[in-house]
Parts: sequence; C-alpha cells; structure tokens
Amino acid sequence: MQVTVDVKGEDVLEVDAGADATYADLLSAVELSPHEVTVLVDGRPVPEDQPVSVDHVTVLRLVKGG
Repeated sequence: MQVTVDVKGEDVLEVDAGADATYADLLSAVELSPHEVTVLVDGRPVPEDQPVSVDHVTVLRLVKGG
C-alpha cells in the first residue's frame, strides 16, 4: 500500500508500506524517530506500534531547533 506521509512544515513523501507495516515502520522509512515526532491520523495521535490502516498520515515534530 502506498502511504502519503505529510511531515508538517517540511516534506510530503510517498512510502510503500508492506501488509504488516506499523506507523514506526513509516517513520523509519522517512528517517524520523518516534522520539521526536507524533503520527496523526484524522487529526488524532496513533501509537507507533499500531498497524498502518490508512493511506495518508500527518507527522508533527515535537522538538525542532538548533
């Protein structure tokens, strides 16, 4: 399944998620850590270990700076 990963304020990426992919797998595919972001589905946070069941997610960075 193709999943659109919208990293708010940064990129919109397409990820090929396997049948048993989790939201943590999506984050890994776009080189983000679950410790620095939150995955939202329909505006609600989802656990990283939950299987991917949608074709579009929004990712919000929790900490950004330098």
